[in-house]
Order: sequence, then C-alpha cells, then structure tokens
Amino acid sequence: MVGSIGMIILAVVIAYFIGCISPSIMLAKARGIDIKKEGSGNAGTTNALRVMGKKAGVITLVVDIMKGVIAVLLGNLIAGPAGGMCAAVAVFCGHVWPILYKFKGGKGVATAFGVLLGIDVWLALAALGIVVIAVLISKRMSVGSVLGAACFPALAFFLEPEFIVPGTALALCIIIKHKANIVRLIHGEEPIMSIFDKSKEK
Repeated sequence: MVGSIGMIILAVVIAYFIGCISPSIMLAKARGIDIKKEGSGNAGTTNALRVMGKKAGVITLVVDIMKGVIAVLLGNLIAGPAGGMCAAVAVFCGHVWPILYKFKGGKGVATAFGVLLGIDVWLALAALGIVVIAVLISKRMSVGSVLGAACFPALAFFLEPEFIVPGTALALCIIIKHKANIVRLIHGEEPIMSIFDKSKEK
C-alpha cells in the first residue's frame, strides 16, 4: 500500500511539472514578448494565435495537448489507472497554476483535451465535437470551451463514469477561468477569433 501511494505521488509530481511547460510563454519570450502582458494576457493557444500568429498558435495547441496525453500515459505506466487519474488532475493544475511562472498559466482547455485523449479517446472526441460546433457557430473559442466544459459531466456519465468526479472538477475550473469571457459574452463584447476576422486578412 505504501509503495502504491509513493508511486502515485511520483506520478503526480512528474505530471505537475509536465503541465508547467508553457509553449506560449517560451515562444513569446524568444521574440522578446511577455505573453502575459499582451492580448488577453492568457498563456494559451487563443492568445498565442492572436499575439504571435498561426504558427505559434498551432505549436502551442499541439504541445499543450500532448502534455495531457503524456502525463496520463506516464501516470498509468508508473502507478496504474489510479496513477493515470491523479496525473490527469496534476498536469492540468500544472498548466493552470505553474510554479515556474508564479502560478500564472493558461485556462487549461487544450491540456484538458489531452487528458481526455489519454483517459478515453471517445470521450475526448465527443467533447471536441461539442467545442468545434460551438466555435464554428459563435466564432469564439470561449463559447466552445465553456459549452464543452458544461457538457462534460453528461458525457463522462455515459462514456467514462470513473472519471466523472475529477473530470467535472477540471471542467468547473475551466468555466471559472473563463469568467471574464462569460461577462464579455453577456455584454456582447467578446471578440471573435482572429482566424474568423476577415478585416485582418487585408
């Protein structure tokens, strides 16, 4: 039992520091930019896209997703299913509250998707479907992120019941992290994503 707990703790620590890796902050720093002082101030894909362009946005998205996948797989390898579940929460926390960046990270959407890929591919694809449809209709990533998070408990109930409690906690955190976006949406002030803004193509 003690050994199992120790392995779970090891998985959690490793996963947390994987989560602390921030591609958007590193890419911005390489360009002499502080991503936390530009655009929305968020160290995530949408702001990387807005501030640094499509290439940086894609790199940030892919790395943030892979953080979640790798952390869960390592957790499973180190301490079995329990380790994978705990690692899922830890990598998310590392992304959102990275000790390496004074606990100021991203909102966790891409990393949460990576976590779902590691837990259950079908669950991840179901959540992604909701996000994509919402984004295409609203042209706002925040709408997709919040709606996907809000629908997660129902999806988990049918597809991955064992992950419903930790997964719902992550979903709730994502919604809370989007508080400012929700306020702007209510007031009609939330900007559309740059890839949908035709004025920027001229």
